[in-house]
Amino acid sequence: MASALRNWGEIIRTQNLSSDKAIDPVSRWLLITRASVFPMTIISSLIGGLLAAGAPDADANLLLFALALVGLVIAHAANNMINDYFDLEGGVDSADYVRAQYAPHPVLSGMISKQGLLAAIALVNLIDLAILLVLAQARGPAVVVFALLGLFISVFYVAPPLKLKHRGLGEPGVFVVWGPLMIGGTYYVTTGRVEPWVMLASVPYALLVTSVLMGKHVDKIEADTAKGIRTLPVILGRERALALTRALLISFFVGVGAMVALGVLGVWTLLSFLAIPRLRKVLRVFHKPKPDAPPKNYPLWPLWYVSWAFVVTRSAGSLFVIGLLLDAIVPIRF
Repeated sequence: MASALRNWGEIIRTQNLSSDKAIDPVSRWLLITRASVFPMTIISSLIGGLLAAGAPDADANLLLFALALVGLVIAHAANNMINDYFDLEGGVDSADYVRAQYAPHPVLSGMISKQGLLAAIALVNLIDLAILLVLAQARGPAVVVFALLGLFISVFYVAPPLKLKHRGLGEPGVFVVWGPLMIGGTYYVTTGRVEPWVMLASVPYALLVTSVLMGKHVDKIEADTAKGIRTLPVILGRERALALTRALLISFFVGVGAMVALGVLGVWTLLSFLAIPRLRKVLRVFHKPKPDAPPKNYPLWPLWYVSWAFVVTRSAGSLFVIGLLLDAIVPIRF
C-alpha cells in the first residue's frame, strides 16, 4: 500500500510515473484522467463553498456542496478524456506531438483502447448526470444551466464543429468555467442563491487558472502553429503571450487586494499575498527564454512555462482557500 501511495503521489505531482515502477489500477486511471490538474478544480469548488460558509445570511448545505465538489472533479476527468479523444480523432495527437511527450497519452501509450476511452467518458458523464439530477431536485433548474454551460465549453473546447481551442477561445472558456461557472455554481448549489458579488469574487482565481493554460499553449506554440491550431498564444505571438500570462498572474493579487479594500472579500484572504515571493521568482522565469534542455529530474519536458504558472496557482490558490476558511470562522472586513 505504501508503494501504491508513493505512485499516486508522484502522478499527482508530475503527471508521470517513473519507468521502474509498475502501474497499479488506480495509477492507470490517475494517468488516463490527468489527475495532476484536479487540484485547480478542487480549489475552485472550495472557494465557492467557503464563500457560502462565510456569507452571513446564507444557509449553507454541506451535503450539497460535497456532491457539487465530487461532480466537478468527475466533470474535469471527463473533460480531459474528451480532449484526448477528439484530439486523437482529429489527427492532432500523435507520437511526435507535445501531448504524448510530456506525459503518457491514454491511447497512444497503450493504457486504454479508443473504445475503452469512449466507454470511460460515457460512464463518468452518467455518474455526473446522476449527481446533477439530485442537485437539480434540491436547487431547481438553474443548476442544470450551470452544468450545461460547463459541458458545452468542455466538449467543444476541441470537438467539431466549434473547436474553441483552435480559434483562440479556449483560454476565455477556461476562465469562464473555473471562475463564474465552478465558483458561482458551487455557491448556488450550497446556498440556493446566485449572487453578483460571488461572480466578482470568482475572477481572481479564474485568472490564475487561465495563466496555467496560457503557459501550456506558449510551450506548444511551434507545434500548434504547425498543425494550424490558433490558440491565443499562437495568435498573439510568444512575447505578447508571455506578457499576458505575467499580467494574469499579477492580476490575481491586484484583484484580491481590491476586493478586500471594497469589502467583497474578508481580510484573511490577504494571506494569499504570502505567495508573492514565489510569484516574483516565476515572473523572472517568464522573462527568460525556455532552456534548451530540461533540468535534471524535470518531469514535464517539453512543457516549461506551464509548470511555473501552476506553482503560483497552487500556492496562491491554497492560501486563498485558507484565508476564506478563516474568514468563515472569524470574519474581518473593511
